[in-house]
Amino acid sequence: MPSSTPSATSSATSTKPATCAMQEPRVSSRPERLKTSSSLLGQKSVPASSRPQTTTTCSAPILNCETIENKIRKNIQHSWRGILKVCQEKDVSKLGEILVSDFLDIAEKFNLDLSEGEINQITTKYDLQKNGRFAYYDFLQSSILLLKPQESSLLQRVIIQKPQKPMSPGPQTTSFFSAMLRIQPQILCCWRPMKRTFKSYDESHTGLLHIADFRQVLHEYSIDLTEEELFNILEYYDKTLSSKISYNDFLRAFIQ
Repeated sequence: MPSSTPSATSSATSTKPATCAMQEPRVSSRPERLKTSSSLLGQKSVPASSRPQTTTTCSAPILNCETIENKIRKNIQHSWRGILKVCQEKDVSKLGEILVSDFLDIAEKFNLDLSEGEINQITTKYDLQKNGRFAYYDFLQSSILLLKPQESSLLQRVIIQKPQKPMSPGPQTTSFFSAMLRIQPQILCCWRPMKRTFKSYDESHTGLLHIADFRQVLHEYSIDLTEEELFNILEYYDKTLSSKISYNDFLRAFIQ
């Protein structure tokens, strides 16, 4: 299987699968100075002064609301772009936060089906600045990407095989989340055939692909990463600079 990096205009293999329509991407996390949705939609970047200002590292909420978040994750993953749009309209100061009352209205509008107790837990968890406001960027990021492997019972079907040796990930930067969220709609659309294609490139059955092959598979599904996006993804998935990436770990972030 070839391992040289394909050009952006190189043609896909003879059995190139059906591509998925591009959808508007991304939601930013709180770590660095956040980008707005307009720049993600192929428009010009918004001046830095109008972007949400946040800390330089990803926040780690104290409360464990995993059961609640798992309950609403599927709904969030398919409607996060609409939720983000409404949140940004409410967030006139571009701080990445909104009033808790605004979040309650949004939760009702998008049928998140949360009880009063669940609302209290979620809003307490994402009151990161302890100022009575809801950090919607962190909430959406946590709901869309699953970077921490989920526990499963013996009766559950394993969708993406877990690695025998847990991955030691790199930093979760804003640029990493931006790249992952931009391609999330396409991955959800065609991850099953993509998984089979990854395996076909993995002739040694190690679960790892050379970077060039990994990028080629994405290209075959009309997902073309910029050099910056590839660098940020590799910074997380290839912290040891082995020039290889676990495609199961990559897919698991989108599908669990």
